[in-house]
Amino acid sequence: QVQLVESGGGLVQAGGSLRLSCAASGRTFSGHSLGWFRQAPGKEREFVAAIRSAIRWTSGTIDYADSVKGRFTISRDNAKNTVYLQMNSLKPEDTAVYYCAATNRVGIRQLGSYDYWGQGTQVTVSS
Repeated sequence: QVQLVESGGGLVQAGGSLRLSCAASGRTFSGHSLGWFRQAPGKEREFVAAIRSAIRWTSGTIDYADSVKGRFTISRDNAKNTVYLQMNSLKPEDTAVYYCAATNRVGIRQLGSYDYWGQGTQVTVSS
């Protein structure tokens, strides 16, 4: 059974940092693109960041939502079957449940592209 398990969420003051991790089990995702999405209360789930597989694609393309560009960094460790999201300079508007996901489709910004999802981890940024 495929599982994605997020960790690293918590409460942090504005300007602080958190590092989220997402460990995959049940299969290897070295050939999949891995993404992070978030959902704030009363809002739709939105794209945050994604990283393609350097094994499957000619380059390990990374993409970010404009709202997090320059503050968040996505990375992956295929040996550990894990994807990370380093979040710096956090703002109250970053407060949300953060989800990791995996896909072998072309689109990495679209929710519908992703076949596997974690349960989410709460990130709360206080002002």
